[in-house]
Amino acid sequence: MRKKRIKQSEISIRLLLTFVEMSQKMNKQQTIFGITLVVLAASMKVITFPFSINPIIAISLFSGTLIKDRKLAFLLPLVAMLVSDIMLEFSVIADGFYGWGQIGNYFSLLAVAALGFRIQKPNFFNVPAFSIIGSVLFFFLSNTSVFLFDTQLTYGSGFAGWASCLTAGIPFVKNAAVIDLSFSVLIFGTYALMSKTANKEAKA
Repeated sequence: MRKKRIKQSEISIRLLLTFVEMSQKMNKQQTIFGITLVVLAASMKVITFPFSINPIIAISLFSGTLIKDRKLAFLLPLVAMLVSDIMLEFSVIADGFYGWGQIGNYFSLLAVAALGFRIQKPNFFNVPAFSIIGSVLFFFLSNTSVFLFDTQLTYGSGFAGWASCLTAGIPFVKNAAVIDLSFSVLIFGTYALMSKTANKEAKA
C-alpha cells in the first residue's frame, strides 16, 4: 500500500511539473485560475465524498474552450482528476484508485475537453447546452468503461449487460448533470468577470 501511494505521488508530481512548465504558455490570469481549479476539484472531491460534488466536468469543458494550447487543455483536467484521486486515497475515506475501469474516467475527461473545442464564443446559451452534453458523454463513456473492465460480470455480458450497466447509472447522471451545469456557469462566469476586470485595469 505504501509503495502504491509513493508511486501515485510520483506520477502526480510529474504531471504537476509538466503542467507548471506548460502553463508558461498561458497568461498569468489563466495560470492562476488553472491552479485554483485543480485545488478546487481536489478539495471538493474529498469534502463532499461520497456525494461526488465536484467541478471536474466543468473544468474539462472550460479547458477545451478557453485554453488555446490543446496539449495544456487536455492536461489540466487530467491533473485535476489525478490530484483529486490521490487526495482521496491519502484521506483514508475511500480508495482513490479502485481498478482499471477508472482509466475510462480519465479518457472520458479528454473527450469532454475535446467537446469544449466546439465552443467558439462562450455565452449563456452554449455553455449550459455543452455542459449537459458533456455530462451525458462522460456518463456514457465512463459507464461503458466500467462494463468493459468488469471481470466479475456484475451486469452480465454482451449487449444486455452493457445496457444494464448504463441503466444502473441513469439515477446518478441526473444529479451529475445539475452539478456540472452549476459549476460550468460558475467557472465560465467567474473567468469572464476576471477577464473583464483585467481589461478595464489595463485600459485605466
